[in-house]
Amino acid sequence: MRFTLDFMPYAEGSVLIELGNSRVICAVSVEETAPPFLKGTGVGWLTAEYRMLPRATHQRTQRDSGGKVDGRSTEIQRLIGRSLRAALDRAKLGERTLFVDCDVINADGGTRTAAITGSFVALVLACQRLLRNGTLTESPLRRQVAAISAGLVRGEPMLDLSYAEDSIADADCNVVLTQRGETVEFQLSAEHGLPTAEQVSQIAHLAQTGIRQMLEMQRTVLQERAGEIVKTLLSHE
Repeated sequence: MRFTLDFMPYAEGSVLIELGNSRVICAVSVEETAPPFLKGTGVGWLTAEYRMLPRATHQRTQRDSGGKVDGRSTEIQRLIGRSLRAALDRAKLGERTLFVDCDVINADGGTRTAAITGSFVALVLACQRLLRNGTLTESPLRRQVAAISAGLVRGEPMLDLSYAEDSIADADCNVVLTQRGETVEFQLSAEHGLPTAEQVSQIAHLAQTGIRQMLEMQRTVLQERAGEIVKTLLSHE
């Protein structure tokens, strides 16, 4: 896994995350207004969008047009939004909206979990900028989150499935955890077989092991740019 910070320099926070052959651009933009349902509450919001470039996949996919978003993208962007909102104290954000755009430029499995892991890094960079310019007086981040895919391939628990592995998996899942080991999401679907309780437990353990490493890599890449935020997050463990 590799992060390239400030990949889109005009965004308040951005990163290119490379996880194996999957590459996702994650950018956070700030709008100084909250959605209508939060007007007057003093509480902010975060929302996410997820798209795939036409040749991010083995065969060309059609671009979204006329504002129409396919069901898969809708499901994924809701997952990204839920996962990142779990990291925020939205009252400390104030009445503003954070827009998280995730664009897949190459897909080889696990793009939604890569998007979550990369977007958290971009979110920290955005919050650091808001603190530096005086828009915020306190970091709204209360948890660190990362995500990874896992599954059962020919009866063998595996972590971070590639496209080839995912396409033949007996079961696959997406896991989102915090630095305290709290579960934000655990989505498991049986595909070509039915996993036992023991196999599900093995998959969960693999995911926990992988996410601990990813959390550490997030902190390492952010240490120089946003050391105070990282320190605050660690104090919440």
